[in-house]
Amino acid sequence: MRAMTGQMIFNARAFLARVLLVIALGLAMFAPAHAVDYPALTGRVVDQASIIPADKKQSLETKLKELEDKSGIQFVVATIKTLDGNAIEPYANTLFRQWKLGEEKNNNGVLLIIAPVERKVRIEVGYGLEGTLTDALSKIVIVNAIAPRFKAGDFGGGIERGVDDVITILTTDASEWEKRQKVRKDQPDLFEQLIPFIVIGLFLFIFITMVRNARGPAGRIVRRGNQTIFIPTSGGTWGSGSSGWSSGSSWGGSSSDGGGFSGGGGSSGGGGASGDW
Repeated sequence: MRAMTGQMIFNARAFLARVLLVIALGLAMFAPAHAVDYPALTGRVVDQASIIPADKKQSLETKLKELEDKSGIQFVVATIKTLDGNAIEPYANTLFRQWKLGEEKNNNGVLLIIAPVERKVRIEVGYGLEGTLTDALSKIVIVNAIAPRFKAGDFGGGIERGVDDVITILTTDASEWEKRQKVRKDQPDLFEQLIPFIVIGLFLFIFITMVRNARGPAGRIVRRGNQTIFIPTSGGTWGSGSSGWSSGSSWGGSSSDGGGFSGGGGSSGGGGASGDW
């Protein structure tokens, strides 16, 4: 019964995390536009932050290529210089979609992304693998394999161990693997307790913003004699270059062109897990 209750709590948290991801992406539409510097997909290991030793990088590329050759699963590791003020969940999801990881038909892509400056890590999972590499198992990998090594300053070892565990989950019986390791967290932290209120607050913020935008441009009314004149206030408008969601500058940022390596057309709906160290 206790195990079932714990699983229900984790599932509820995972659902709320996905809700927050959707809301965060929605908020980006109403925030001032700025281009996010996404790295190009240059291979199975994209080390923009330069934290992976050369020998580890070669070993990772070999393992990831073998996985893709045998199963079709496209697994990419990425380190980035900075999240540029963004949360890692929408950043990872957008990067995954830009790179189009995994086969288009099977959506069997996986992205392990590390932001060392913000001390954040996430495993983003394609639609087709969510039943195998579940949110719970992704969290286990981060907590047990990756985070402890990152805390010790061993980025190469943490990434390699995380990759090994993910590959094990994807190529063996995941239920048996899960029995060998458990994430124990008896009491939710303060942030988890506040999640419902954060979701409601963000929803109200989006709703109010949409209502205000629907009313038309802001301005003031000036009376001159018998005439009434509407004078718009200064500032950008929807679709302008200075603010709002515009075609010239958007959440999508720069495009990815890896040259000899590319994604297969897959997508992700926010499955996976995040962590820090």
